[in-house]
Amino acid sequence: MRILFFGTPEISSPFLESLLKNYEVAGAVTQPDRPSARGQKLRQPPVKLLALASNIPVFQPEKFTPVIIDELKALKPDVSVVVSYGELIPEEVFNLPALGSFNVHFSLLPKYRGAAPVQWALVRGEKETGVTTFRLEKTLDTGPIFVQKRIPITDEDDADTLFQKLIPLGIEAVDETLKLLSSGKAYGTPQQGEPSYAQSIKKEDGRIAWGKPAREIFNLIRGMKHWPVAFTNIIGEGNTVKTVKILKASLSEGTAGPVTAGTITELVKQKGFVVRCGQGSLLIEEVHPENKNPMSAWQFVLGSRLAVGSVLK
Repeated sequence: MRILFFGTPEISSPFLESLLKNYEVAGAVTQPDRPSARGQKLRQPPVKLLALASNIPVFQPEKFTPVIIDELKALKPDVSVVVSYGELIPEEVFNLPALGSFNVHFSLLPKYRGAAPVQWALVRGEKETGVTTFRLEKTLDTGPIFVQKRIPITDEDDADTLFQKLIPLGIEAVDETLKLLSSGKAYGTPQQGEPSYAQSIKKEDGRIAWGKPAREIFNLIRGMKHWPVAFTNIIGEGNTVKTVKILKASLSEGTAGPVTAGTITELVKQKGFVVRCGQGSLLIEEVHPENKNPMSAWQFVLGSRLAVGSVLK
C-alpha cells in the first residue's frame, strides 16, 4: 500500500516513523518553512526533516496549484494519512488516492472538533478523551469514523503527558484503519452526538482569572502547559508588575477567612505558595518567572519578596 503522508509538527513525526517501518510511503506533504520565534530564522518542520532523512519526496505548497496536484497524483498513492497538517486540504487533493484520505484527530469526535482538542479537553475538565480516525470531507472534522480509541484523563495529566499517551494510541488506530481500508471493509460510521469545538489557542487564553474556582484554574494550568502556559501578574513594591508563568499547581484547602481572590495566603516550606481563588485555593509548585529559567515555586519565594498578602492579578 502506497501512502501519501500529510503532517507538520513534532507530534506528527512518530506517525510517519511508524508508517516508514511498515508501509511504502510515497511522499510527505508539510507546511512551508516558517520563521522561528527567536532570530526569525527559517525553521524546517519536523516532518520535513524526517522525510528528507528517509529519502522520500517532500512537498511544501503554499497553495495546491494544478502543478502540485499533478505531482502528487503522479505518486499514485493508495491512501493519504493526515496528522496535524495545519491547513484544510482541498477536495481535489484528498480525493486523489484510490482509497481516499483519513485524518487522525486527538479527541472523541464529534467532541472537540478543531485545532486544539487535547488542550481544551483538559481546560474544560473532561474525564475521558481519545483518538479518532475519520474519512476527510470538505467540512472540518465531520467525516465518518473508522476507528475510535478511549483513555481516561487523570488529575496528573497535562497537555504534554496527555499527548504522549495519545500518540501510541493514534498509531494503533492508523494501523487498524489501514487494514480496514486494504480489506475493502472501511465504510465508516457517521458521527453521532452533539459536536463541540476546540478553537485555536491565543496567548490571552492562558491568563489566569483568580476569581474563578480553584478547580477551573487548575484545569487551565494543565491545559495550557505546552503553550502559551498559564500566566499571572504579581504586583510588587511601588505597584511594579511582573509576569509569572505557572507550570504546576495542585488543589489546596488553603486557610479559612475572607480573603480577596488572587491573594497569597500561605508560604509552604519546600513546596511553594498558596493562592486564594474564587472558590478554594491552589498550591503553586512550579513557575517560570519573567526573564528567568523555570524553577520550583519555593525557589521563587526564596529569591523574591513574595510574602503572605502579596497579590496576583
